[in-house]
Amino acid sequence: MTRLVFMGSPDFAVPALGKLALMPDCNLVGVYTQPDKPAGRGHKLLAPPIKVFAAKRNLPVFQPRSLREPEAQAELAALQPELIVVAAYGLILPRPVLELPPHGCINIHASLLPKYRGAAPILAAILNGENLTGITLMQIDEGVDTGPMLAQARLPIRPDDTTGTLSARLALLGADLLAQTLPGWLAGEIQPQAQDEAQASFAPRLSKEEGRLDWTQPAIALERRVRACDPWPGTFTLWNNKRLKIIKSQISNLKSEISNQTGQVVQWDGGVGVVTGAGVLELLEVQLEGKRAVCALDFARGQAGFIGAQLG
Repeated sequence: MTRLVFMGSPDFAVPALGKLALMPDCNLVGVYTQPDKPAGRGHKLLAPPIKVFAAKRNLPVFQPRSLREPEAQAELAALQPELIVVAAYGLILPRPVLELPPHGCINIHASLLPKYRGAAPILAAILNGENLTGITLMQIDEGVDTGPMLAQARLPIRPDDTTGTLSARLALLGADLLAQTLPGWLAGEIQPQAQDEAQASFAPRLSKEEGRLDWTQPAIALERRVRACDPWPGTFTLWNNKRLKIIKSQISNLKSEISNQTGQVVQWDGGVGVVTGAGVLELLEVQLEGKRAVCALDFARGQAGFIGAQLG
């Protein structure tokens, strides 16, 4: 049996760990995930989803703050892993870790590399209006998602996909691709393919402020941003000096060749939206700072001065 260490943290990584736990030829000797983090108003420590999943199956869990420390590297070496599988772990694997397992370190990356290397490939694919994305299994090297590729699988992006919904489907696809590919990799039957550097692009994580909507952009770009930033970092605009989260939206058929200014709230029979640089973005669900999320039409009816207001 192959001695295997798995490294991952969020929900995206759970299906892959589940597949590995069921593979008869794999001996999961350790599950690495990030340390518990304070969350919510009470700042209570919250365990990563991978820790919760592993604990229920009595898998040994390790939570070092870094893998660069000699103590953490010695602890990992003591497990004698023959292969390390990584899925959205969130920590950098330094060279001593990469060189430790004889079968190397494999990453489950949520894009069709070399496109969208980096921390936010799913968000970037939606934001850029892609119709297709997928999973790449790759050998990890010291670059950012630059290692040679073992296998790929494709997945269509639906018109209503958010980063959350697309991530869930890609997680399942990644788990399946891992289970299909691993036997051949361990048997030495797969020759990794180098990435084409000329086709490479990068997808960095967005900051919370980058969720602010710029109404001078066209409605199609803003609608993509709302979906791409769901669940993180979320999108918002400003109204009455408060943040108004835009949770759901769609492109309206309403023409905006109006005297209305960009960023102005308009209403029509059965809808409310905002004039953009090209077209009108219909608001479906919003949430004012400190309040609960509501239907945008109900919000407009209950907030005097919202219709006609200039947002942002």
